[in-house]
Amino acid sequence: MGLFGRLKEGLRKTRDTLTGKIENLIYGRTQVDEEFYEELEAILIQADVGVATSLDLVEQVREEMQKKRLDDPTKLKPVLREKLRALFAGDVQAALNLSGNPAVILVVGVNGTGKTTTIGKLAHLLKKEGKSVLLAAADTFRAAAIEQLEIWGTRAGVEVIKHGAGADPAAVVYDAIQAARARKCDVVIVDTAGRLHTKMNLMEELKKIGRVAAREVPGAPQEVLLVLDATTGNNAINQARIFAEATGVTGIVLTKLDGTAKGGIVIAIRRDLGIPVKLVGTGEKIDDLDYFNPDEFTEALFG
Repeated sequence: MGLFGRLKEGLRKTRDTLTGKIENLIYGRTQVDEEFYEELEAILIQADVGVATSLDLVEQVREEMQKKRLDDPTKLKPVLREKLRALFAGDVQAALNLSGNPAVILVVGVNGTGKTTTIGKLAHLLKKEGKSVLLAAADTFRAAAIEQLEIWGTRAGVEVIKHGAGADPAAVVYDAIQAARARKCDVVIVDTAGRLHTKMNLMEELKKIGRVAAREVPGAPQEVLLVLDATTGNNAINQARIFAEATGVTGIVLTKLDGTAKGGIVIAIRRDLGIPVKLVGTGEKIDDLDYFNPDEFTEALFG
């Protein structure tokens, strides 16, 4: 199955919730009236498109339908698709900034979002593109985090730089960058803590890691990727705001897209936060991480 096929399959639950209900709305009515638009709003909100985004989209659809004097409910779908495309206007398939020597990618997010799993998949994806990758086990606070990263490192065929449990995460990152230089590796991917079992503030620890990376590599970290669990819906938006304020998030990785009917969160993230979704996880296998493409997303959403 190709990239588009995996995305389309991954969005099946969301498509059933969103497009299926829109189909029922369209063919269950003979005219476009206020109640019609209210039901459309409710459908979008249930797919976690977000309240503000849903209201805005419906208003745009209403204006377009009135402008073109369309009073046939069956004309709704192409208009809605057009407005969704416009929301991503100017966006292209997101590329990662790998300009550093080595490029340093910090991967952040709360525990349970699939952060460490995503790192293994990302290492595999970059290796397929011909990049040499090193992993830094800087989540030294969570029990078994280092071992989990080593398992994914083995699956991806990349080396993991680690210290003992409870070690200084910034020191791990420093050593990983030096090791990458010695081995002439292109990319260092850093696994960070999602929660600290100390009085130390998590965001301050992440800032410290960023400072060490910037001191060693000009412009580092080249990417700060925030991993969000799509199944949490709008709770993911709140997480994104907190991390974005503290760590300068450059892109979102949306995981577990295959296990949720809340794939509309992609739309809410784009409108409410203005942070690009760069990668999407659509399954459990090591190949199930793809670059996000707005056009393919819109097509996959509507089937």
